[in-house]
Amino acid sequence: MTHAVITGTGLYTPEHAIDNDALVATFNTWVDRENERHAKAIEAGERQPLAYSSTEFIVKASGIHSRYVLDAEGILDPERMRPRLPARSNDQPSIQCEMGLSAAQEALQRAGVSAQDIDLVIVACSNLERPYPAVAVELQNALGTGGYAFDMNVACSSATFAIDTAANAIRSGNIQRALVVSPEICSAHLNFRDRDSHFIFGDACTAVVIESAKVASAESRFEILGTRLATRFSNAIRNNAGFLNRITDSDPLAEDKLFVQEGRRVFKEVCPLVAELINEHLDSLGLQGPKLSRLWLHQANRHMNDLIGRRVLGTEPTPEQAPIILDRYANTSSAGSIIAFHLHRDDLAVGSMGVVCSFGAGYSAGCVVVRRI
Repeated sequence: MTHAVITGTGLYTPEHAIDNDALVATFNTWVDRENERHAKAIEAGERQPLAYSSTEFIVKASGIHSRYVLDAEGILDPERMRPRLPARSNDQPSIQCEMGLSAAQEALQRAGVSAQDIDLVIVACSNLERPYPAVAVELQNALGTGGYAFDMNVACSSATFAIDTAANAIRSGNIQRALVVSPEICSAHLNFRDRDSHFIFGDACTAVVIESAKVASAESRFEILGTRLATRFSNAIRNNAGFLNRITDSDPLAEDKLFVQEGRRVFKEVCPLVAELINEHLDSLGLQGPKLSRLWLHQANRHMNDLIGRRVLGTEPTPEQAPIILDRYANTSSAGSIIAFHLHRDDLAVGSMGVVCSFGAGYSAGCVVVRRI
């Protein structure tokens, strides 16, 4: 069997950033206006007043201090509270293609591979800006890669599921090189008027080059020792936006057409699922958690990562063992674990082993065990 190796990664970070104080100020201004607008109903006991958010609440609940977004102005406008991204003509590059180009070019450069050498492009993310033509095929055309391309959506696990797909295609000998790109515009599906979740997401795009070990020439390489995936149906994280909305006469602007979750339930149910997946995967490879040098975990919530880290490593994870990037990037869905890998891998010695793991809606979880060679 042909071994697959990760030879390059890339990251696109938007130029706009919003810290908690700015986000909270906008939210609380909106709360004041809404409470004033419904003052009579509130006074009559027919309606509960909306509660303020706070920076302290956000940090305590998630560990998030800031986030990068494609547009800050629209989000920070109390009358709008969503990004303002102008529509593009069919002849212009799509937003996700543009993000993907930036991340992909860095990944290709680090891998020492030309776009023409790529056999497969997978665009894997939580939300695609259109059903078709596939953003992956558009990106394939923009880059000038060969082979084939397709889109994939497994919510926050999209990147690891795509790495598994690409690695399997390489192992089977069908292709030699693949590119996995995750352009996440999470600010577009976030309800910035929901106190419990208005702070969760940010925007970013990652890219990963995966090659057959037989053709890889990059100095820095991570051998994929194994991949393992798991899914379990749950409505605890949901988004009901879809093409059937118009024929079911469903309000396209209703709250359920955006990100909705039962946070406490997710924490309780997902953490054991993920820890068990990682531990069983390691055991199947004859490995043990304490032998790992690094855990590049999904960046959704600091408390979730700490708990999973303890169950895998057997001790409280240090910042070096389980690096956190959500403090400044927030939850970037499928891109999060790849951002952590991209920013915190070059210091590892040859022979060091680690796990890239993402998890989220579905429920879904993907685990990729790697060793630096």
